[in-house]
Amino acid sequence: MTASAHRRHHHHRISSLNRAFLIGIALNVAFVVVEFLAGMWYGSMGLLSDAGHNLSDVASLLLAMLAFRLAQMQPRARYTYGYKKSTVLISLFNSLLLLIAVGIIVAESIRRMVHPVPIPGGVIAWTAGIGVLVNGATAWLFMKDRKRDLNIKGACLHMAADALVSVGVLVSGLVISWTGCTIVDPIVGLVVAAVIVASAWSLTRDSLRLSLDGVPRGIDIAELERRMLAVEGVESVHHIHVWALSTTENALTAHVVISDPCLLVCVKPRLKELLAEAEIDHVTIECETLSEHCSGRCE
Repeated sequence: MTASAHRRHHHHRISSLNRAFLIGIALNVAFVVVEFLAGMWYGSMGLLSDAGHNLSDVASLLLAMLAFRLAQMQPRARYTYGYKKSTVLISLFNSLLLLIAVGIIVAESIRRMVHPVPIPGGVIAWTAGIGVLVNGATAWLFMKDRKRDLNIKGACLHMAADALVSVGVLVSGLVISWTGCTIVDPIVGLVVAAVIVASAWSLTRDSLRLSLDGVPRGIDIAELERRMLAVEGVESVHHIHVWALSTTENALTAHVVISDPCLLVCVKPRLKELLAEAEIDHVTIECETLSEHCSGRCE
């Protein structure tokens, strides 16, 4: 792919994701309003808890869109990496937002189990059915880019989880219509909470690790070292550090001992090439000779 074609592809992807965010936000805002009003009118904990979860997803989509746009901003004198790290921080905040929503849903569901109220199952089923369509469509918007960005992955997972949760609420509505057993409603609220925790756990773990400059998922330091040592002219590799610049970009610094300084011009490009294959594009390598190498003094 030529440089101009790559730029066109990059701009097309940015425009496509911006549209996906705007459409997803509009769909979910409209649905949250409808679901919240229906839940309040009929006193359904299943609908109210799902509306609360969907509202947190609207906030998540807004924050993810903000992070996506901040990541496109150019570096400045005081922010030499730009605002790329904001994508990691926002991803962490989104995961915490989900966990707060879980606490609220669990507390209210337990209250409804202790003090049950009559609710119409048909309304719950119809409203949840709309939720299945809205959440499923929003998840589909982010499906193709979910592996490239932790924020996009988070948005996609949230929407897919919401679609499954709405299926559960729909089933509870049908059960209430057929049996009149209203205890199903707060039970579904607790199931919603469990689904949220399950979907948020990996996001929280990955976001926390990246915010602490931990090694990104899928990168094995030992394997990287082995592949670097396999390059002709490389005697040893040490002082390796790998971290995330953003949810889509990784960086590496390393000291490489070469057998002959004359090999530097071919060793360094080869190392950068194999590291790019491991999805590490921002690479800083300090080359050393056998006589000067700092083994034992690096930390």
